[in-house]
Amino acid sequence: MTWLCQLTDLHPSRFERADILKRLTTASRQLAELKGVAATMPNQGILINTLGLQEAKDSSEVENIVTTHDELFRAADTLETTTNIATKEVAQYRKALHLGFGYVRQTGLLTNNHILEIQSVLEQNKAGFRKLPGTALKSTSGEIIYTPPQDPNTVQMLMNDLEKFINDDKLFDADPLIKMALIHHQFESIHPFYDGNGRTGRIINVLYMVKQGLLDVPVLYLSRYIVRTKSEYYRLLQEVRERDDWESWILYMLTAVERTASGSITTIQAIKALLMDMKHRIRKDYSFYSQDLINNLFSHPYTKIEFVQNELKVSRLTATKYLDSLAEGGFLHKQKIGRSSYYINRPLCDILSQEAL
Repeated sequence: MTWLCQLTDLHPSRFERADILKRLTTASRQLAELKGVAATMPNQGILINTLGLQEAKDSSEVENIVTTHDELFRAADTLETTTNIATKEVAQYRKALHLGFGYVRQTGLLTNNHILEIQSVLEQNKAGFRKLPGTALKSTSGEIIYTPPQDPNTVQMLMNDLEKFINDDKLFDADPLIKMALIHHQFESIHPFYDGNGRTGRIINVLYMVKQGLLDVPVLYLSRYIVRTKSEYYRLLQEVRERDDWESWILYMLTAVERTASGSITTIQAIKALLMDMKHRIRKDYSFYSQDLINNLFSHPYTKIEFVQNELKVSRLTATKYLDSLAEGGFLHKQKIGRSSYYINRPLCDILSQEAL
């Protein structure tokens, strides 16, 4: 099936069913609580870095790009030092997410040009929207289950329409979470790129929520839920294409928002509690305590002497003294890997590595 409807051809009243409205209320409540909890963090940049790193891993895992937490934490800020291709791809995801967040915060829009730039960072090429036919989505057995639009003019036209739908609230009078679910399905069905459609689409999800004011910073990531329900995710995508079953798709996405927001609240509260505990203990026992130092230890689960040196504007000797003292005091775990010494915030890594939603 190659036909795609225009989202504006759908009527918003279609999604005013009792079950959808009930799920929407719960998801919206959890999302509002997440926004509030995130706002209590002394430095929200810490959340963008750490949760963005977790999202990068989970989103890539949906595409069977798998790396370990340890490898990812080590490589996150120094891509050139890893030879692990999967880890590089995951770390590029976080870089693309940061780029997109900057665009939305600066312009209040999420345009095709922004989406093109995000995908370009993800895939490290400038191929742009598909211009050649031949793209088809296959099942695990190799059977073609969906053929997206093949004509480049059609791809461009559909993306132009989607851009308007994303940025003009007057085109479709529905709750932003319902619109986010529609946008995600439409983007994945257009499948505008040769590669990186899934990961780009999941970045669009959270950036749209930021654009609509549902979040201040990108801290709600649906990829972990999708990883755990991957077969259902792909089945429901296809049910819309074959049977026009938008309602089941909407319910799935609202459930993903609700459960992911709840899990994210727990994670942020754990990070904040750990940060405050470590902050008070370091301030009590070490004269070199500073908020910049705390920010460094929580922005980089695997920090390095160079990171402290650059971010605190101190000499290499001083940065080494700080980190070695904290390692001796049990705050960090020092580990030499290759030529580099890493100072690992183990409790933070444990929080980020937890599997519970």
